[in-house]
Amino acid sequence: MSDLTHLYQEIILDHCKRPRNLRQIPDADRRAEGDNPLCGDTITLYLDLAEGRVADVAFQGSGCAISTASASLLTEAVRGRTVEEAREMVAAFRELLTRGGAAESAEERLGKPAVLAGVREYPMRVKCATLAWHTLLAALEEREQPVTTE
Repeated sequence: MSDLTHLYQEIILDHCKRPRNLRQIPDADRRAEGDNPLCGDTITLYLDLAEGRVADVAFQGSGCAISTASASLLTEAVRGRTVEEAREMVAAFRELLTRGGAAESAEERLGKPAVLAGVREYPMRVKCATLAWHTLLAALEEREQPVTTE
């Protein structure tokens, strides 16, 4: 195993064991729910927006290590971003996990969440990794229907 792969695994495990922003935002501007029935992952994502930016973001739910780490990494990555930048990050993350994308380009566009790129080698786990990102997009678009990976 390469040193880089080992580092990425450590980051994922750290975000799984100690998820960042695992909390509710009681008066959130936007909220969306997501479900991955195949794995049993569930998420509620909360957003507070101010002047077109993500002022605060948090999540609650339960899921596998990949799902939890992805949600945690997402919250750190999108805080402070404009709504458009957050949408672009969702598209970049989906591209990274489904089409591969250029590693350097993904790293630049995504930052830390790019550590989940290796998940694309396990097609059944891609839905676990992308659930939070689909749910973020639903919150940004103010969709009322829960997101599902099915």
